[in-house]
Amino acid sequence: MLRVGLALDPRVEGEILATMLDLGHRVAWRCHDGAELQERIGTGTPVDVLLVSPGADRLRAELIDLADRVGTRVVALASGESERRLAAGLGLVDIVVLPVDPEELDRSIAPLDLADDGPRPVAQAAGRVIAVWGAAGSPGTSTVAAGIASELAARGRRVVLIDADTYGASVAAMLGLLDEAPGFAAACRLAGSGALDLEQLERIAVVHPSPSGAFRVLTGISRAARWTELSTERVATTIERCRAWMDDIVIDTAFCLEADEEISSDLFAPRRNGAAFAVLGSADRVVEVGAADPVGVTRLLRGHAELVELVDPSRISVVVNRLRGVALGAGPAGQLASTLSRFGGIEAAALLPEDQRVVDAAVIAGRTLRDQAPRGALPVALRRFVSTVLDQEPAPVRDRSRRSAGGARGRRARSRSRRVE
Repeated sequence: MLRVGLALDPRVEGEILATMLDLGHRVAWRCHDGAELQERIGTGTPVDVLLVSPGADRLRAELIDLADRVGTRVVALASGESERRLAAGLGLVDIVVLPVDPEELDRSIAPLDLADDGPRPVAQAAGRVIAVWGAAGSPGTSTVAAGIASELAARGRRVVLIDADTYGASVAAMLGLLDEAPGFAAACRLAGSGALDLEQLERIAVVHPSPSGAFRVLTGISRAARWTELSTERVATTIERCRAWMDDIVIDTAFCLEADEEISSDLFAPRRNGAAFAVLGSADRVVEVGAADPVGVTRLLRGHAELVELVDPSRISVVVNRLRGVALGAGPAGQLASTLSRFGGIEAAALLPEDQRVVDAAVIAGRTLRDQAPRGALPVALRRFVSTVLDQEPAPVRDRSRRSAGGARGRRARSRSRRVE
């Protein structure tokens, strides 16, 4: 028997109430006001499951986050497509479209089976985590991340691209993915409740189709204000689950590394940049992206000094984007190499030439650089970087103690689909 709370449209409340009682569940309380609902969840009689109708100010991101913290599972009962989209847009995974049979509703609210089935063999190797990071104003971090994912997928590897940028997520728009809900936020929510497994990852991921090699995508949050959904612990747990799911986990990471020192004494306060710290702390390889111009190089050097305080320099590979002679004068490659070595101790940085025409065409078509112009100067340079740096690394092992975190079906893109084996 489950303790159930109801926050439903009056038009369906009577029928659902009777169904819950017939199924043997206990309805602890009912309410219709959004403010009252927040109070009920936070300080009222605890419930195992909250059945809520989207709309009318009942279902909000703050309510879902509060329910996660107190251990209440939220199930949306949508009366139509618009309400289903609203719930999905908030990152909610448990959505039931009405009308529904009592047996199906009972299965939808049944407790998740998290029981341990006994000892499992420990794998010797795990998926590799590649974080792509750039200081503030560094152009092309998302482009480089998507390019790395496509190149690895073209080599026959199982790849997931994660958009963990909590300030300006852009991977979904760049790849033309019309995803209704942020997949990474949904994964983190499931991780917070201990319910994230491989089947759930398959279900919430989007597949980006590609003739050279499809890969999966966990899209980012639609608004920066939703950063609280990506806590340090949830992000770290999600990444570890992905290690058992894919060969390579490529993560687009936010720029800011401010540690919120003024609230560090509060163990339960969320950290604005906790997601970035979790990603960098989990990464086997960090690809640092900077711009090949005087301002970009200055930002790269300052950002690199911050990054090496969090990440072992041996795990950092520097990529300088948009290389062009007009910005650095004659012999830009030599000048850049000399400057990075002298002022930042950075050796053997990979140089990516500017090719805005190819980048623009790829974004318009929703394609990766490799698919848009496989012989273009920029895709070729990126392919060379993957071959010389990322292809040479051994598979990581599951023992992650050497680092800290700084203090069933994928949804297809609407245009085309191709199954990832």
